[in-house]
Amino acid sequence: MRTSSEYLDKLARMRKNLYLDGELIGRDHPKVLHASGAIQLTFDLVADERFTDLLTATSHLTGRKINRFTHIHQSQEDLFAKQEVTRKLCSLSGSCVQRCMGCDVMNALSVATKNADLKYDTDYHRRWLKFLRYFQENDLVAACAQTDPKGDRSKRPADQPDPDQYVHVVERRPDGVVVRGAKLHNTMAPYADEIIVVPTRALAKNEKDYAIAFAVPADSEGIYLIGRQAFFLPREENLAAPVTRYGDIESLTVFDNVFIPNERIFINGETEFAGEAALLFALFHRHSYCGCKPGLGDVLMGAVALIADYLGVEKKEHIREKQAELVSVAELVFAAGIAAAVKSFQAPSGTQIPNIVFANVGRRHAGHNIYHEYSILCDISGGIPATLPLSGEYNSPVVGDFVRKYVSRRAGVSAENHYRAAHLLADLLTSEVTAALQVAGVHGGGSPIMEDIAIMSSYDMNAKKDLAKYLAGITEG
Repeated sequence: MRTSSEYLDKLARMRKNLYLDGELIGRDHPKVLHASGAIQLTFDLVADERFTDLLTATSHLTGRKINRFTHIHQSQEDLFAKQEVTRKLCSLSGSCVQRCMGCDVMNALSVATKNADLKYDTDYHRRWLKFLRYFQENDLVAACAQTDPKGDRSKRPADQPDPDQYVHVVERRPDGVVVRGAKLHNTMAPYADEIIVVPTRALAKNEKDYAIAFAVPADSEGIYLIGRQAFFLPREENLAAPVTRYGDIESLTVFDNVFIPNERIFINGETEFAGEAALLFALFHRHSYCGCKPGLGDVLMGAVALIADYLGVEKKEHIREKQAELVSVAELVFAAGIAAAVKSFQAPSGTQIPNIVFANVGRRHAGHNIYHEYSILCDISGGIPATLPLSGEYNSPVVGDFVRKYVSRRAGVSAENHYRAAHLLADLLTSEVTAALQVAGVHGGGSPIMEDIAIMSSYDMNAKKDLAKYLAGITEG
């Protein structure tokens, strides 16, 4: 397994193809190093006794100890361990752990490639197993690239005026294919070793060129990473805090005639299994959300409890009622993830697949409540997060004493700690972090309608109808 230093060293050696703030920059740029902070944790904490058992697993290929984020789930326990470590890392960093994307897409492809082989006698699973061995032995970080721009939403991929609105094959060669198109919302691609591409939707039989899944080094020729720093929490050094260490860079990832060798192609024209890969990635990722959203809920719960304490109102009944609401959201989402693991099933590949209904119900509940959770934090914190003088004023020799005096609330708490708590609230409610996490809380892992579709397409509503007929005494129709 790698260390975070080895991970960063490799990033620094990669070809420059990241555009951020109008510049072409290397992966050793300070903004990239900051954005990769949560991923660095997945390396650094392997040796921490609090995390060793959760962050490591035994490879079913080699029998060696590997990082859990390179593991293919083999049991209910594996699914739950992934969910639990995701929650702990998200709460520790106060942000998205990000590395779950590579784990989730590798698990999806483990199933879809095997199923394609069983039907068509292809060798996709062998190719994927070879890549998996490389992925595990080198402890790699992968970004899943799934969401296409989609162009005119009223038209299917093959009917688009601009075919590049969906990633597709533009040339077929004996040794591979050339692809063109783009993927949006591509979290952490700028600091990934590999980009793993899967389709974004179910495909028709005449859309074989769009039925392509593959892995490619993130700095390959023809790939352009057009970045946006999703959040950054500036603060003067003497007031730095753990929450300021972590960030995120999102990417519009362009594939401009990129060659993909056969050994790295995992689906190529088999439309039903391209759609299966798309749905499976969404399923595994929504199960991951059943860990990360409670982890971020832990942060909100802690912030509410802290400010209520510092304001001297923690025992007020209406405060406790709102805290109970936060607890209920976080723990019901987490419980749905546990149920998805307990009710999971094993695919022909041996991969453990979470229960579709429970994983989607958990993700749906998290998304539907995200703004409500922040509303509770806003209600209890008052207006200070939006108007708090920032660290330059706190440190001012002229007005600093006034800032410290008037941010103080309950006796027995230092002015600095009052200020730090207020600044955390500002970070959580009024910063770029808030905007990014709230939108991700609704749309991450697929927009809400896709969760509804997944639930209703898998749920046996006819059995409920039959129950109603029985209780009503209906014996016909």
